[in-house]
Formats: sequence, structure tokens, C-alpha cells
Amino acid sequence: MRKNSTLKGLMFIMPWLLGFSVFNLYPIIASFYYSLTEYFITTKPKFVGFSNYKSMFSDPLFWKSLTNTLLYVVGLVPLGLVVALGIALLLNIKQLKGVSVFRATIYLPSIVPAFAFSAVVTLFFHPYIGFVNTILSWFGVEGPLWLSSETWVKPTIIIAAQWGVGGAMLIFSAALKDIPSELYEAAQIDGASKFTMFTKITLPLITPTIFYYLVTSTIGNMQIFDLPMLLTGGGPANASMSLGMYIYNQAFKYTNMGYASALSWILFGFIIMLTLLYFGFSKKWVFYIGKN
Repeated sequence: MRKNSTLKGLMFIMPWLLGFSVFNLYPIIASFYYSLTEYFITTKPKFVGFSNYKSMFSDPLFWKSLTNTLLYVVGLVPLGLVVALGIALLLNIKQLKGVSVFRATIYLPSIVPAFAFSAVVTLFFHPYIGFVNTILSWFGVEGPLWLSSETWVKPTIIIAAQWGVGGAMLIFSAALKDIPSELYEAAQIDGASKFTMFTKITLPLITPTIFYYLVTSTIGNMQIFDLPMLLTGGGPANASMSLGMYIYNQAFKYTNMGYASALSWILFGFIIMLTLLYFGFSKKWVFYIGKN
């Protein structure tokens, strides 16, 4: 009976196992093998050991794209946390009417296709006819070139990316709803201010959600690709090129699959390292009810 149960279980999960093996496991193993080869699409892979990894140390575009990627993460993760949590707190006000309408309106931009979204951002931040610089001109301020400036291109992309903060907002809204109202009522009786209730009740109880957001947002932003690609193509002067874009260029523009595979594993290594750091420090500040 145990063998029959095991066989039936394997039959049920066989479609998933096949899909995982073909579309996930095999590409992972193949990419690691190709990272150790000199492989262009039109030629056969030639084993070269760790030459691709060694080449990165003398590749200025690799260091430039890696630096840009880390700057994206440093800018996008904390700003997205503040914006998403701030909006969720505003929508959690009991006196606010039409919360469902506001919530849906804020969430909708996050499902807009990246191409359409990038067209809107380009129109907003156009240096001469853009909406933002037009408003600044009303106050006598000459706006920067935004996406055409090496200095402003990354901050512009970071600011524009907050348009899609609706998904994180919903997650924080759900976390805020899970906090027992009795805790706030007891704090009010004791004369606690709203700031005290936020720092002593709200913030500690949503730290698991904050931790989840930090991990998933960091992983996602380390792979940032579509927004800078559509808005700038990596320019000006590679100031907005992310590591994901550089991997794409090496693989599909220069057909250097071996080097692109090595870059992908380096990106994977950085993601794993940052994730482990998050988990290592989470024990000091993440509060789980019933465990701390």
C-alpha cells in the first residue's frame, strides 16, 4: 500500500516535475556549464574554466552596471517601503470614506504594462515639454534634463518606479488590518499618543511584513530591467544600465552566451548574499507574535 501511495503521488506531481526539470532545473545547470565556456550562439561551447569570471575584473561596464544596480536597490527599496507603508496607513484611517475606491485606484497603475507606463514617464519628465518641468517653470525653477542627465537619470527612474507601489500597499494594508484593535484601545486609555502607538504597537507587529517586503523587493530590484531599458536603453553614457540589462546585451546583442551566463551567476550570488544578510539580521528586529 505504501508503494502504491508513493506511485500515485509521483504520478500526480509528474507534470510539475517535468515542467520544473525542463524549464527551471535544466536551464540552471546549462547556464552554469556555459559560464565556464567560450560560447557564442553560432559556435560550439569551448571549455575555458573560470576565464569569464576573471574577465569581469577588467570589464568597466560590469562594474558600472553592478554599481548602478546596487544604487537602484538602495534607492528603490527604502523609498518603496516608506511610500507603500505611508499610503497603507492613510487608507487605514477609520474616518476615511471610499477606502475601497482609493485602494483600487492606487493599485491599478501597478498592473499597467511597462511599455505604456514608460511612455507616460517619458512625457512627464521630458526636459522641454514635460509636465514636471512645466510646473517647475511656473515657480521660476529651471528643471534638469532628468532622463537625459547622467546625474538625474537614476533618481528619475527611482521616483518613477513608485507609480507601481500598489502591490506592496495592499500587503501592508492587510498587515495593518491584522493588528488587534484592543491594543490601540488599551494604549488610548493609558494616554498614549498616535506616534507612540505607531512606534510601540503598529511598527513592531508589522515587522514580519516589512521583512517580507525587504527580501522580495531587494530580489526584484537586483534584477531591474524593463523600466531603465524602455526609458533610456542604459544611457546616457551607461549611467542607467543595470546588471540585468548588461546580461541581456551580452547574451542577445553580442551573442556572448558564455560571458552572459557568468554574469547571471554573479548576479545570483549577490542576491543570495543579500538575502542571507537579511535573514541574519532579522532575528534582532523582526517580532513574531508568540515567539518573541
